[in-house]
Amino acid sequence: MKRMRGVAAAHTAVIARLDRATQYCRDLMAENWSMPARSFYVYILASRIGRTLYIGVTNDLVRRIAEHRSKAAESFTKRYEVDRLVYFECFDDIAAAIHREKRLKKWKREWKVQLIEKDNPDWNDLYPGIAGI
Repeated sequence: MKRMRGVAAAHTAVIARLDRATQYCRDLMAENWSMPARSFYVYILASRIGRTLYIGVTNDLVRRIAEHRSKAAESFTKRYEVDRLVYFECFDDIAAAIHREKRLKKWKREWKVQLIEKDNPDWNDLYPGIAGI
């Protein structure tokens, strides 16, 4: 039980720290609705609040989310109707983005929900904002 408290405390500290690159990316987008060049993204899609989550990594967030939404190919996101962008982080290094994606995939669902709700408590779809629609 003591170990679990330590893990939970460490997890809380991780959530409390918003990556500087991610904050820069979000600030830039808020100012002029454009995605920074040469960025890599880790993102979380959801079907509905409290339902299925999907975590992925890409170098073009707008394109990749559009692909998920098109449901053209047989995929996890098509099968479970996971097409709402509820969270993303920006990285300037693909290795760091892949590492983060792998770590998030190992997290407990509860931790992922906390991460989403820290910045997006209503689970709003962020895609229209980044796609400029």
